[in-house]
Amino acid sequence: MNLLVTGGSGFIGSNFIRQRLTEKGSVIGKLVNLDALTYAGNPANLADLASDPRYVFVHGDIGDEALVARLLADHAIDAIVNFAAESHVDRSIDSPEPFVQTNVTGTLRLLNCAKRHWAKLPEPRRAAFRFLHVSTDEVYGALSPTDPAFTEETPFAPNSPYSASKAASDHFVRAFQHTYGLPTLTTNCSNNYGPYHFPEKLIPLMILNALDGKSLPVYGDGQQIRDWLYVEDHAAAIWLVLQKGRVGETYNVGGLNEKPNIEIVNTICALLDQKSPRADGKSYTTQITYVADRPGHDRRYSVNCAKLQAELGWAPRENFASGIAKTVDWYLTHRSWAADITAKKYARERLGTVK
Repeated sequence: MNLLVTGGSGFIGSNFIRQRLTEKGSVIGKLVNLDALTYAGNPANLADLASDPRYVFVHGDIGDEALVARLLADHAIDAIVNFAAESHVDRSIDSPEPFVQTNVTGTLRLLNCAKRHWAKLPEPRRAAFRFLHVSTDEVYGALSPTDPAFTEETPFAPNSPYSASKAASDHFVRAFQHTYGLPTLTTNCSNNYGPYHFPEKLIPLMILNALDGKSLPVYGDGQQIRDWLYVEDHAAAIWLVLQKGRVGETYNVGGLNEKPNIEIVNTICALLDQKSPRADGKSYTTQITYVADRPGHDRRYSVNCAKLQAELGWAPRENFASGIAKTVDWYLTHRSWAADITAKKYARERLGTVK
């Protein structure tokens, strides 16, 4: 299989590419990573795979239809996995327009190219072609503490410019399948965590701020609840859906780990107290500070992934205890990776808390 992966130098995309190229018995012939390398895209995430003859990196935008069309043709692409997105809620609140440009217009242009490429393919390649769009549970809105988890049938009710832009892109993917017959698939995931996570997100931010002796800023009362999904489990789910999912269907991917943000922060502090104690012997919890809540902050997300489990036999390998321990260990042994991002891309920006 020849894959075009968009946004593959970001957090989830790079973990997906790493999994595809390093797994035993890989069926990948060529894997093309198209990434615009905006603030969250980092070539260092895949630097150790750069010499793999199956891997091709292309610096470019999914909105560049001429470039995308050329890549699809030149590399005889059999499937597209679209990770490319602006994804930080705080940034979308500050400036929604880039989210519309990438998440909506960019996805539309990518769909246009996919449709033209697919229409020209000979059978059986045309029948086997797939376009998988990676999305978020935030398109469903927010839940109260007693509401049932989001299912694939939950009506969309996005509450931030980010989630509104992702909802729009999801709708375009659905429309291209319904109108043109393009064989699409969509996954809507819960909060991811794990290696190569950009430092402005909650878990890496707390780990790195703690180690640097900085405050650990927690929005509001810290009781915002999220379902946490280890990124390698998510990558495996995407691959399974790409191979075996029913065309035109949406599959929710959850980690089955609902936890409030303050519990996440306390867990990280406890692990760091064990693995990298402060010189003064105090707990990292002394660095926790509560800050004004984010505007329109969704209170709870919860994902029902029973469809994915029942139809395709997927289950997460990591529970939160094992996944967060692996994540803390990774950041402790990759301080230079985080420092390089901070120096190059974050020198003039404030690190903020996230969803």
